[in-house]
Amino acid sequence: MARLSLNPIALHRFRPCFQPSQSTVYPRHRHIKFPKFHTIACQTDPNLTEKDNPSTTPPQEIRAVVEPSSSKEETTSSAVDSAELPQLPNKDISRKIAIASTLAALGLFVFTRLDFGVSLKDLSAVALPYEQALSNGKPTVVEFYADWCEVCRELAPDVYKIEQQYKNQVNFVMLNVDNTKWEQELDEFGVEGIPHFAFLDKEGNEEGNVVGRLPRQYLLENVDALARGEASVPHARVVGQYTSAEARKVHQVVDPRSHG
Repeated sequence: MARLSLNPIALHRFRPCFQPSQSTVYPRHRHIKFPKFHTIACQTDPNLTEKDNPSTTPPQEIRAVVEPSSSKEETTSSAVDSAELPQLPNKDISRKIAIASTLAALGLFVFTRLDFGVSLKDLSAVALPYEQALSNGKPTVVEFYADWCEVCRELAPDVYKIEQQYKNQVNFVMLNVDNTKWEQELDEFGVEGIPHFAFLDKEGNEEGNVVGRLPRQYLLENVDALARGEASVPHARVVGQYTSAEARKVHQVVDPRSHG
């Protein structure tokens, strides 16, 4: 049997096999903060499942990195979008516009009614009956007209203004040519076109007439001459554009006293 030496000096010749190895020391790294990125994973074949793919290799994915936008960029983008959009009017502005439009329309209506809105019906309503005009000792203006006469309707505002100016000095009479009551007067004054204005002195004698569309000044000067008692009117025989009286629609008189 071999001897086991108990000499401790010889023990250094044998190294124990369980001596621990020197641990590896890794150098320290500084902690660097990186911005967080959102990732979006997309499978190349969305219909492929684990059953269809028996291999252990997982399905390929495509990853897209989305960089988060800063709040400053979002604010700027929002401001640009709001600047590009048209600004809608608020309720107060719309209400003011509606009120202004209504007032303008009302003013226009009143203006046209006072100046241009006078109709032949209005004139005939205030006209003096023919028989009364011949007997009150005033000069008279007799207008032969028809409701369908365009020129008569056009001149109605001018006639109304002159009538309002001289109504206390001169009679204004309206005779409708469609009324059979005035057949004798049509022949007497030789009415062939309308409107036909006959200017009569205090005794009912005709001093002149004007026919058709003429400047307002012609009618005004003739009426003024009648009001001043002149022996003649400045425009005694003047003819403008008129409507033929032959187109008149004759109807029977309903009221014998009617002067229309």
